[in-house]
Amino acid sequence: MTNHFVDYKNTNVFLIIGANPAENHPQVMRWIARARSEKGARVIVADPRVTKTAALSDIHVRLRPGTDIAFLYGIINYVLENNLYFKEYILNYTNASYLIDQSFGFEDGLFSGATEKDGTFSYDNRSWQYQKDGDAIKKDLTLQHSNCVFQILKKHVSRYDIKTVCRITGTSEDSFKKACELYGSTGKPDQAGNLIYAMGITQHTYGTQNVRTTAMLQLLLGNIGIAGGGVNAQRGESNVQGSTDMGMLHDNLPGYLSVPFASKHDALKDYIDKETPKTGYWSNKPKFLISMLKAWYGGEATRENDFRYDWLPKHDGKNRSHMGLFEMMAAGKIKGMLAWGQNPAVGGPSASMERKALENLDWLVAVDLFETETAAFWKRPGADPKAINTEVFFLPAAFSYEKEGTVANSGRWIQFRWKAVEPPGEAKSDLWIADRLFKAIRHEYQNGGKFTDPIMNLVWNYDQPGEEEPNLDQVALEINGYEVGKSAPLASFAKLADDGSTACGLWIYTGYWAEDKDAKLPATKRRIKTDQTGLGLYPQWSFAWPLNRRIVYNRCSCDPGGRPWNEKAALVAWDGSKWITNDVPDFGAQNPQTGEPVPPEITADAPFIMNPEGQARLFAPGLKDGPLPEHYEPVESPVKNIMSKQQNSPLAARFSGEFATVADMYSKKFPYVMTTYRVIEHYQSGAVTRNCPWLVEAAPEAFAMISPQLAEKIGVKGGGEIWVETARNKVKCKASVQPLMKALNIDGKAVEMVGMPWHWGYQGLAPGATANDLTPSVGDPNTHIPEYKAFLCNVRKA
Repeated sequence: MTNHFVDYKNTNVFLIIGANPAENHPQVMRWIARARSEKGARVIVADPRVTKTAALSDIHVRLRPGTDIAFLYGIINYVLENNLYFKEYILNYTNASYLIDQSFGFEDGLFSGATEKDGTFSYDNRSWQYQKDGDAIKKDLTLQHSNCVFQILKKHVSRYDIKTVCRITGTSEDSFKKACELYGSTGKPDQAGNLIYAMGITQHTYGTQNVRTTAMLQLLLGNIGIAGGGVNAQRGESNVQGSTDMGMLHDNLPGYLSVPFASKHDALKDYIDKETPKTGYWSNKPKFLISMLKAWYGGEATRENDFRYDWLPKHDGKNRSHMGLFEMMAAGKIKGMLAWGQNPAVGGPSASMERKALENLDWLVAVDLFETETAAFWKRPGADPKAINTEVFFLPAAFSYEKEGTVANSGRWIQFRWKAVEPPGEAKSDLWIADRLFKAIRHEYQNGGKFTDPIMNLVWNYDQPGEEEPNLDQVALEINGYEVGKSAPLASFAKLADDGSTACGLWIYTGYWAEDKDAKLPATKRRIKTDQTGLGLYPQWSFAWPLNRRIVYNRCSCDPGGRPWNEKAALVAWDGSKWITNDVPDFGAQNPQTGEPVPPEITADAPFIMNPEGQARLFAPGLKDGPLPEHYEPVESPVKNIMSKQQNSPLAARFSGEFATVADMYSKKFPYVMTTYRVIEHYQSGAVTRNCPWLVEAAPEAFAMISPQLAEKIGVKGGGEIWVETARNKVKCKASVQPLMKALNIDGKAVEMVGMPWHWGYQGLAPGATANDLTPSVGDPNTHIPEYKAFLCNVRKA
């Protein structure tokens, strides 16, 4: 998320796609309402349903789930055809002018470099690279060269005219054109367009490319790095941002450092040489990694032993994503699992198969507030507990207001939460559980074992005399970073070094525990409600990573000469001799050696400081499935892909055994398009909300939403029972018959849409059908996120 919730009040036009903030992110709607009342902001919602957000929109555009790239490309094509793009912005701050290798091409749904061997598809991306003269990238600043990014993009999206897009998406041409006109109007210096998305964009076999398309649209309109703009992901959990920051993804270490692979990063030098770019801020990666190793292994990590890089676990190259793990579990290759605050028995794709896979474990540790479906998988309906040998340990956990610590919200604001009440019974904080669990493991290793050094020598200095809880201050100091031998937290990650003199568990959080001089508290605890800019930055309210920067890429808020595009919403500005900064600059505003201000013509060269080229990528040569997005049909689709012969993403992640089950192409047995979603009364897998009597009363039963026309066709009324069936399973639930859902005209064919919330399972006060029993185990090749949002089903009266 480039911006933050309060900043939404600065927006002129919102495009909300794949998200429903009125129900799922109420604070978002608070600030959208503020923008509407104070600035006359307009709202476009793209969604197959009339959601509560869509009901409040100025333009609601219905689209078929899984067609977001076609929809967004249609807007991009309209913007390019009608010269609505922000030329000065894209010329100076993106790779629009870069020349791409002359052998690059795209034909019939595939990019150059496509190969298939023994049934395995792959891309050789050498033809996707920039043309260079030595180390310098070749450019055409006129944007006319046929091999410059701008012309390649223009040609690529020209196929996505309004008529073609609407054939794919089912959107009416009239409403789509209105959306194009309105959102295209934000490509001006005094306008800000805000693109808001959530899981409706990401949970697809081309989810990464969906997100890429949102960023491309915003770049073309000059909407990134400005107040009221941005690409803004709405997280589904109060600390999802924090968990990914901390390295909860299978291919990341804390701070988005890439995980070392055993096959190519045997030694520290191998990792540094292969993973460190020569330019851009990631050139500091050795400082971040070595400081992390120093935080973990302390005095044992020295220059002579490569800071104990050999103790760091290495990736074995197998698919260690959620779906990959359950595939291996089903094959008996995984013997134990910790399900910590997760409920895959309800939340995972092909959930009934995942519950079955849990039977192959020797042991399962479930850490949660209530006995979830995962903790109770062995007593699910139809299971025989006597035939299941998995030993289950249930550890009762404290709820958010029963423990202290920080959370990082969608806007990257890290905020400390104080304990309101003590947890009940034997429930303990996650920190307490982690502390005791590690100490118990290390105690067992005292008697010997396999590769004991990383366990026995890990820094674990969190005890508090006379206290049960570990020392939270000490944990926070380690995360923040400090000079070795000193106890003061560092204020900036610019102080981190690669010589072993600094220790830091999470480089992007450096400064969050440093004391604020006015508040006399760590930055993340401060609550000073002052905002002299009027832009809603509130720089002394909590801490925003990185370095308390509220809006990232903010150098793009002004022209190459340092003059703000919009004087009324200036984040940074050059006054002729120095930078005026309302926000923390996201560029080298000062010379680190002399402290002198760096003039604007130099800072304009690298406004996107994390990329080696220093500029944003309309064309991204590093992704697995192509340098540009392209519309493919979901793995399960009712229609042929009219854009090319390539029906699905050729690199979509697929799995074996029962997890391989998908419907036949254009299946007549499963004629309807289904998607999953959330309701305001329940939260995630329902583990908490289905144990709250008042929420159970508000939303007591699982249901599927269908149109009145489909209800009439199958002979069911609202509240009647229906079977919803996919190639994987079938579930019985109530029918919610609403005009909020209707059939869409897909290339001349009326196709019904079906929506089902995914909050129910067989535990709690209100058991009900699990929507994810129906979803396929297929995913995006870059992230392996499952395709929950678009698949095929049938519906009939029960």
